[in-house]
Amino acid sequence: MVKYTESEIIVANAAREIEDGDIVVIGQGIPMAAGVLAKATHAPNCIILTEAGLVDIDPFRNPLHIADPTCTRGYAYSCDMIDVFATIVNRGLVDVTFLGVGQMDRFGNMNSTVFGDYDDFRMRMMGAGGAPEFFGYARKAVLTMRGGRFVEKVDYVSSPGYLDGGDARDRAGFPPGSGPKVVYGTRGVFRFEEESKEIYLAGIFPGRSLEDIRAEVPWDLEVAADLEELPAPSQEEVDLIREFAPEIAAGRKLQVELSIPRIMNILASRAG
Repeated sequence: MVKYTESEIIVANAAREIEDGDIVVIGQGIPMAAGVLAKATHAPNCIILTEAGLVDIDPFRNPLHIADPTCTRGYAYSCDMIDVFATIVNRGLVDVTFLGVGQMDRFGNMNSTVFGDYDDFRMRMMGAGGAPEFFGYARKAVLTMRGGRFVEKVDYVSSPGYLDGGDARDRAGFPPGSGPKVVYGTRGVFRFEEESKEIYLAGIFPGRSLEDIRAEVPWDLEVAADLEELPAPSQEEVDLIREFAPEIAAGRKLQVELSIPRIMNILASRAG
């Protein structure tokens, strides 16, 4: 039986959203790990690019930022950020974008800017970066929510989803067919109704309960009639994730537990 962590099952399942030949724009963390896993397994011809302008990358470890030198391994060419947005993204050439979520409402409107009062800098998140553009123009937006949460109303709309549902996104002028398609949380996967555009639970991870998932959603969550149990990662997938992104595989709690003794030793050696 394969042993895996919460983050690893998210990465493994999210990676399956990428098809061979897709052009994929990805951020840091779990999204990048999912993209690299897809390229190493079932989608070797997918093209991964970063906001900074590195195209068709094959990084050897999870980048810490959009211009991390690890992204230069195997890249086909580089361009500037204006070219990424104006020449690639805004022309509709991106098939899939992977993004992390801070807050999300029932219609996929996303907040990655601030919790609570916008003027309270203590509550700021990492910021939207290029997410509004990617979210706006990619044909398919895949979202991961490990540290985020569902809310009735987001504190700040960083990236508009389906606004107030139905055809509101189309009427607002966004490209037809664009918008969030799937959200991977820590207990299951969510998709969006075709007509209403309201999010619903489509699949559940092994060992998780429907009651636990409902408890995390502040409205009466719709559930698919054919709710599926999502597959656990294979040993090959787990090995690849741990080799590429050991910090993600370990999870935040273990990262802290492993880091504290190392930090204390460094401080002790400097004091001595």
